[in-house]
Amino acid sequence: MADSAPQTEGETGTGGTTGPGGGPRDPGPGLYIGRLFGVPMFVSPSWFIVAVVVTIMFEGQVNGVVTRPASFAVAFTYAVLLYGSVFVHELSHAVTALRLGLPVRHVTLHVLGGETSIEREAPTPGREFLIAFAGPLVNLVLAGLGILAHLLLPLPPVGLLLTDALTFANLLVGLFNLLPGLPLDGGRLVRAAVWKATGRSRSGAVFAGWVGRAVAVLCLLAGAFIATYRIDGTGAAFGWLGLLWSALIASFIWVGAGQAIRAERVRERIPHLDARRLARRAALVTAETPVSEAVRRAHRDHAGALVIVDGDGRPRGLVNEQAVQATPEQRRPWISIGDLSRGLEPGLTLPADLTGEDLIAALRRAPATEYLLLEDDGRVYGVLVTADVDRAFAGI
Repeated sequence: MADSAPQTEGETGTGGTTGPGGGPRDPGPGLYIGRLFGVPMFVSPSWFIVAVVVTIMFEGQVNGVVTRPASFAVAFTYAVLLYGSVFVHELSHAVTALRLGLPVRHVTLHVLGGETSIEREAPTPGREFLIAFAGPLVNLVLAGLGILAHLLLPLPPVGLLLTDALTFANLLVGLFNLLPGLPLDGGRLVRAAVWKATGRSRSGAVFAGWVGRAVAVLCLLAGAFIATYRIDGTGAAFGWLGLLWSALIASFIWVGAGQAIRAERVRERIPHLDARRLARRAALVTAETPVSEAVRRAHRDHAGALVIVDGDGRPRGLVNEQAVQATPEQRRPWISIGDLSRGLEPGLTLPADLTGEDLIAALRRAPATEYLLLEDDGRVYGVLVTADVDRAFAGI
């Protein structure tokens, strides 16, 4: 099962991973099941599909110990306990992040394992290492406890079967997540190590991202080998299900690694963002102005946006560009421009001097298509259109 290692602001994809399988994003990542340590917990509907598949696949082993239909109940119990191990893995990421002062958005279980979504990036390589290593460490500890239980406890046949299966699963999940490439936890560890050595978090993330792509290719090749490998020349093959699963895991790792690399390119551009440079010149019109006249004035003033003002010239609203473009030419003389505008709600008025992370944070606080930029004295500087900000990142 894959666990999406800590995901941070500014990244476009998931972070680490819990076994052979990766992660959604706000809002609505799944079915809400409650809170632990103040962190919302979700289960994606896709988990139920995996639970059924795991139950069916494991039931064949259980049937040798328990007769049907009880064998299906035992197999389903294993599926639940398996994801319980994934849940503990993710929770360890979350608790470690909280203890280090990083807010956590949510923990989610899904088709490939789980995801811990962390609000922002760890400020030091040491903290990055601790958060990433917490998940695999828990799984390896659980595997060790399973081995001790097998050796020391007088378990009944069903208990022994479940214990051995969960021990193997936790060992697999822990070791898989330590593979050295993003978005797996091992990739986070590589990133932290390179960050520590070079002093640049970006260098670590890009390096770990490329290693992650190499790991994805190796996973696919391993799946192909397993699918065609034959035991003792009997012709019995492991089957193509392994190839399908490895391809799914490989695609998850490849996409996650690519997202991590692109996220670093985005971060590299953020400091160069400047609201003034991205702003469009604004033509000021009253709400009663016909759309045709407002557009004429915008063309005359070489303006790329329209702002609604009152009789005293104070800004009162922003005109939606798409609404203007969608209005037929023949109707524009009969429609007031105010009908195509929205009021200046909180967050839609921004200082014209915003740059870099401050600008991105302001846009996140109040998502919209247009923002009014004001000078310190309250004068209108221009309009910032979200599409123009997006274009600043185009081609990454």
